[in-house]
Amino acid sequence: MPETLTPREVFTKLLDNIAAGRYSELAGLYADDAVVETVFEPVGPRRTEGRAALKERFAQVAAASPVELTPANVVIRETDDPELIVAEWDYQVHHRPTGKTFESANIQVLRVRDGVIVHSRDFHDHLALIAASGTLPQLVAALDGK
Repeated sequence: MPETLTPREVFTKLLDNIAAGRYSELAGLYADDAVVETVFEPVGPRRTEGRAALKERFAQVAAASPVELTPANVVIRETDDPELIVAEWDYQVHHRPTGKTFESANIQVLRVRDGVIVHSRDFHDHLALIAASGTLPQLVAALDGK
């Protein structure tokens, strides 16, 4: 029987797969009934439920993402709850269409049970990504209903 990954190991694997662009492997790190809350998401769903929905979402990101993400300054904080970690890191972002590079801050609060993520609250700097893409005016117009 394979050894169950710790929350720290699961998060590290998640970050490694994102950095390598292996989005198709991400859903396998989540439980069948996992819940992901993307707290600061400005336009998309802020809550995704289930591995199947996450797999679909990761496929959409892989197909449409104009960025390369390199993690830096990673700090993983363990809590008194053995299932729960808080991870803080920056992405060094390269936006391929514009050639811009910049840093984007991130925090995730992950609950990992039996080697898979069962719940995640994600705090990513979506505004930095939108600003770098040059689509901030379109986002503002969409939010205003124009």
